[in-house]
Amino acid sequence: MDKRSLLVLLVLASLAGCASNTKVQNPVNFITFRNEPLVRDVDKGMTKEQVLRVGGPPSSTQRRAKGLGSCNSYILAKEGQQQAFYVSFDSSGKVDGSGFMTCSDLERRESD
Repeated sequence: MDKRSLLVLLVLASLAGCASNTKVQNPVNFITFRNEPLVRDVDKGMTKEQVLRVGGPPSSTQRRAKGLGSCNSYILAKEGQQQAFYVSFDSSGKVDGSGFMTCSDLERRESD
């Protein structure tokens, strides 16, 4: 194998390693926080009141820029670790999504 081919393989292997490292966070967070009530019990279609009964008051609430609705940001804490988690609501006040990021991160992602 010539030096160029070897160099290309090394670069591709390095990039593949970097790409896989960026995706490891969500599975780790899911494993760590999967039994937290917000993660385990909140489902699409639930009302805001139901979510508040499950998870308590959010760290922050904001209006959604895209479409009508709102979003609650929570900070989950367990075993010395903290993790952002959002629950978003449609215009009728029902859950239309949730995940491991803040509402601000969700808005940035949706605007891209």
